[in-house]
Amino acid sequence: MDNRPSWDDYFLSFLPIISQRATCDRGKSSCLIVMDKRIISTGYVGSITGQSHCSEVGHLMVKKLNNDNSVSEHCIRTVHAEQNAIAQAVKNGVSVERSTIYVTMEPCDACARLLIQCGIARVVCQKYYHNGQLTRELFREANVELFVINNVELKY
Repeated sequence: MDNRPSWDDYFLSFLPIISQRATCDRGKSSCLIVMDKRIISTGYVGSITGQSHCSEVGHLMVKKLNNDNSVSEHCIRTVHAEQNAIAQAVKNGVSVERSTIYVTMEPCDACARLLIQCGIARVVCQKYYHNGQLTRELFREANVELFVINNVELKY
């Protein structure tokens, strides 16, 4: 009997450790990019290199109109986990085309556009994002496979 975790479960298990490096306590997202069952890059929610962290100076909040016309506040001091993981891959000269990305929650629509543009083939998330409708549409249109493990919506 083989009791080893599936590949998805294995790679998802790294996310809580990666997210410990996050510098914004809102969302504490993390990301792992995998190619051919090998980790090629990681990322977490963090401030721009050399700039102050939310944990040091507080959040930089803006109001955002959501797709359902509700208004929510978002911290814009940080770079998203997906963006950081892609930036690290680029810095190291590693292509992410046809890779799988593992994330804490569904990417926002801006990150979804970036992932599509970079050629990410598959996105595996632990939870739904409360404003992820446009992300789902973008992935569907681009034939990016989206798989959400838990039927839980993350609100913050």
